[in-house]
Amino acid sequence: MFNAGLFLQIWGGFFYLLAKLLLAFSEDKAGSKKLRISGWISYLSGIPAWVIILAGNNDWVVAAVELGSIPSMVLGILTAWRPDNAGNKIFVTFVRFFTFFTIIAGTSYSIYYFHGITTFSQVLEILITIGFLLGSYLLAKNNTTGWLLFVLMCISMILLMVLQDKLLLASLQGVSLIVVLTGYIKAIKRKHYKR
Repeated sequence: MFNAGLFLQIWGGFFYLLAKLLLAFSEDKAGSKKLRISGWISYLSGIPAWVIILAGNNDWVVAAVELGSIPSMVLGILTAWRPDNAGNKIFVTFVRFFTFFTIIAGTSYSIYYFHGITTFSQVLEILITIGFLLGSYLLAKNNTTGWLLFVLMCISMILLMVLQDKLLLASLQGVSLIVVLTGYIKAIKRKHYKR
């Protein structure tokens, strides 16, 4: 019998994990343009599944955040494609503004809807929002701090998925956390060796 929930968990979890793997491996490769582009495309491929899963659990803020990350992912593709000219300045400014606007709007809506910060899952959603959106934006700009924000996002998502009994996704996020930490270490080493 077909289990749609399990299928969505595998789809979303696989593409997000693959994206993190590709981006992490690109950190120590010279000329890693193809890996970075493939990583950002993999993220885009996983978005529909995550949106359906999160919206199905009434995690509207995080579901909206997933959609709100699309401009940063497009910026990541453009930056990887042409690192010397990371895209149109107007587009970069738009992505920066959109990222911060989405973080503020999502957090404000959550606080308004719940009349303050009232549940642990709400705190996790806010942390996921900040970690994913700001982390994606910074990684798209090749800023290693994005990896640390992804650590925050992974830990928060693991806890949220455990609370919702989505143990497969929680496990995949655990693996993602290891990959994210590996990406951060590789990025720091690369940065250190460039000096």
